[in-house]
Amino acid sequence: MSEHGSVPPDQPSGGPLPYEGVWRFTAQAIDASVPQARRAVRELLARQGVPASDDLVHGLLVIVSELVTNAVKHAALLSPMLAVEVAVGAEWVRVSVEDEHPYRPTALEATSGQTGGRGLLLVREITGEAGGVCDVEHTASGGKVIWAALPLKPASV
Repeated sequence: MSEHGSVPPDQPSGGPLPYEGVWRFTAQAIDASVPQARRAVRELLARQGVPASDDLVHGLLVIVSELVTNAVKHAALLSPMLAVEVAVGAEWVRVSVEDEHPYRPTALEATSGQTGGRGLLLVREITGEAGGVCDVEHTASGGKVIWAALPLKPASV
């Protein structure tokens, strides 16, 4: 038997891990959707047995809250519905919020007297501290999706 056809012992034997998958749900762009989205993501991660630390789960939930809040505050007029997606891979968790509003937000530089505009800064900060990445992309339908992907294992130092 040739060694070229065998799987190295330190690699999975193929197929997704039990917690891997993609889940998507839609919600109205209203204030009540913020805690509902946070609860749905928390329950999904627990139900699937995603090996995420408490800190990682907390960070993901803050990100979901901020992104849904932004969609409710800034996109609801042109996008009465929003979509939340959670994609879990072997080493990453990616959360995203999609709406049909064409405006692509940028993280504002908050000043000490400013009370709003900090949501995306917070998302970028949490993502960066976790060793992850985040971005805003246009959708084929003319809207946008804002996403953050965080590693399941601590970032190497």
